Amino acid sequence: MELRRSLSASAEAEKPMRRYGAVEETAWPAERLGRNQLDIISMAETTMMPEEIELEMAKIQRLREVLVRRESELRFMMDDIQLCKDIMNLKKELQNLVAIPEKEKTKMEKQREDELIQKIHKLVQKRDFLVDDAEVERLR
Repeated sequence: MELRRSLSASAEAEKPMRRYGAVEETAWPAERLGRNQLDIISMAETTMMPEEIELEMAKIQRLREVLVRRESELRFMMDDIQLCKDIMNLKKELQNLVAIPEKEKTKMEKQREDELIQKIHKLVQKRDFLVDDAEVERLR
């Protein structure tokens, strides 16, 4: 085990130290390089031509647009699910009130029934608008 450590330590000690960002190492004298070498842009992982970079940027932009559209669709779906849950809760409450015979209902119960119907109607309209808006976005 100690032999491995000493071998790896000596191997690391023999490696020349890199000086990132040093002007003398990063400057490219134009007189020594041909024109085609000046067009190459050196990156940390790869070397690419400007045309290749533009193609890659276009691919990334298209992917970004697809992801933004998908995010928008998912947001519409989340809103739709929440509206459906709210509508179902209000419908359950309304069903409980409707189950009471009309003669036995108090004034408050009748008023609450009307409020629930109005709330359900508004939520259904909101959901319809949301679905229409999602369809317009999808067609775009």
